[in-house]
Amino acid sequence: MNAQSAARTLGTLAGGGDEFLLALPLERRRLECYFALMFTDVASIFLGFTIAGSMLAGVEGRSEAYIAAPVVMVIFLAVAFYNSCYSIRSLRKPSLGILRAQVALLIAVTGMVAIAFYLGSRLDFSRTGFTAGVLASSGALLVTRLVMKDLVKLRCGPTFINHLVIDDGGPLIDVPHAIRVSAQALGLQPKLDDPHALDRFGLVLRNIDEVIVSCPRERRAAWAMMLKGTTVEGEVLDDDVAQLGAQGARVLQGHGMLLVSVGPLGLRARVMKRLFDIVIAGAALLALSPLLLVIALVIKLEDRGPIFFLQRRMGRGNRFFWIYKFRSMSVAQSDRDGKVSASKTDQRVTRIGRIIRKTSVDELPQLINVLRGDMSLVGPRPHAIGSQAGSKLFWEVDLRYWQRHCLKPGLSGLAQIRGFRGATETEMDLVQRLQSDLEYLEGWTILRDLKIVLLTLRVLVHDKAF
Repeated sequence: MNAQSAARTLGTLAGGGDEFLLALPLERRRLECYFALMFTDVASIFLGFTIAGSMLAGVEGRSEAYIAAPVVMVIFLAVAFYNSCYSIRSLRKPSLGILRAQVALLIAVTGMVAIAFYLGSRLDFSRTGFTAGVLASSGALLVTRLVMKDLVKLRCGPTFINHLVIDDGGPLIDVPHAIRVSAQALGLQPKLDDPHALDRFGLVLRNIDEVIVSCPRERRAAWAMMLKGTTVEGEVLDDDVAQLGAQGARVLQGHGMLLVSVGPLGLRARVMKRLFDIVIAGAALLALSPLLLVIALVIKLEDRGPIFFLQRRMGRGNRFFWIYKFRSMSVAQSDRDGKVSASKTDQRVTRIGRIIRKTSVDELPQLINVLRGDMSLVGPRPHAIGSQAGSKLFWEVDLRYWQRHCLKPGLSGLAQIRGFRGATETEMDLVQRLQSDLEYLEGWTILRDLKIVLLTLRVLVHDKAF
């Protein structure tokens, strides 16, 4: 089956290139639905208290509602976020979303009662009015959630996700509403020694949320490793799962499925990380703009060459992107593929280049990459595809190298603040960095990102920068 006969293929080659588009993005639509549900939930609580108060006590009851409702709404939203009231699972199962919303309201009301108890006479409400407001809010939540159910489904489709099945010669499996493609037709191969094959796979997975690969036994390990470097939930079909009744796996239509990859960050974590990047990178660019202009002028005056050095590197989801740096080497001797690491006596480095490399100022234009969304402030450093540790390419040293690309690359990371930077003269130089990168992937928090940013300021000038 080729790409043109895929059940839900929405596009193919863009502009005659390799830019596959198998599905329209649903994440933004899901976000819209979360905000819509959030708005209707809050409106239901406010209207419930206001209408109940007005009906029971007129203006006085409405005034009490204006005080009680905001407090309940704030507590409700905090609990609703915590209990995943706004999540894909709650979208898929409206009854679950209703249950979680009602639980959040119950906890919010309990919190309000506790606040009223401790404040005593300073927060004196009519018990009848408050109870009526709670019941009215609960009923309004139920009604609005039922009304929103069909609207949400209309906006996001029947499954709320883009599901992809890749047929690479394994057993046939029919997943309802899934996009089905042939690996052969799209030129997809689990070649871990070919960055271009990984980039092509990343292109195909754009806008995909979950993917199943059906392939022969001998290719399962390679496909599993390919999936680990992506940002999607990936499964490899393995019928041994069904035969063994393995735990931690699932059976679909009689076929066993092994979950081999999941995105390292959930939606809320990605939003927090992105906001952190935009605020800090934007402020840094604004504050450093005089310095950046001076450096750009000096680079131009030294040899009349271009100010920026652009190099293709491997980023999130094993996708290529162009990284920005201040040019520190002569134009004729610039190394586009990064095959030769710079050394202290490197004749390719210009006079101004030695200064900006020593102080890490040459990396500052990557703040533009951060604002563009190619990079993050904190994450595994992106490497040129020709980079070597000793005499081997990075991925030849350890195939886990590709796993580090399930997050956006960063301006700095754990490896950098631990001193693992500079030339990779031996394989151990890479292994130390890789271990730090994989450790960073295991448990992300915004506080750790902030700590890494602050510690990075201490190591901007270092003896391994040349």
